Amino acid sequence: MKTVRNLLALVALALAATTSGAQFVKGNEAVKVMPDGTKKVETPPVPTTGPASKAKPCAADAGCHPGPWHMVETSAGLRECTEPFARATTCRESTYGTQKLSRLWIAKRGTAWLWCQYPDMAGKCVDMNARPPLNLPVSAVQ
Repeated sequence: MKTVRNLLALVALALAATTSGAQFVKGNEAVKVMPDGTKKVETPPVPTTGPASKAKPCAADAGCHPGPWHMVETSAGLRECTEPFARATTCRESTYGTQKLSRLWIAKRGTAWLWCQYPDMAGKCVDMNARPPLNLPVSAVQ
C-alpha cells in the first residue's frame, strides 16, 4: 500500500512539473533571467504602420476575438491575449492547462518575433513580420 501511495505521489509530481514546465516557450529569447533571479521580459512592439497600427484592439473580455489566443510571456507572467503585442486591455490570465483553446505562442529568436504552434521553438514557428503566405501561423487546440 505504501508503494502505491509513493507511486501516486511521484506521478502527481511529474504531472505538476510537466504542466508548470509548459508555462513558457522553451528557447524564448524575450525572457531573460537576471543574475539576481529576477526576470526581464520583452513583448513584441505595437506596429506604427500598416493595418495593425490602425486597428482598434479587441479587449480580452469583450467577446470580439474570433481567432486563436496569443500566449505571451509578460512581466506579470503568462497571459492570453487577443493580439501578440500584450497591451493591458487585450490580455487576461492564462487558462493554459485548465481550458482547451486554439492558441499561438509568441516567442523571440534573435531580432525576429515568432508565432509558434506549441510552447517549444523546436516545433513549427513562423516570423510574424514575414510577407504572406510565409507569416501564416498554425495554431493548435491545447
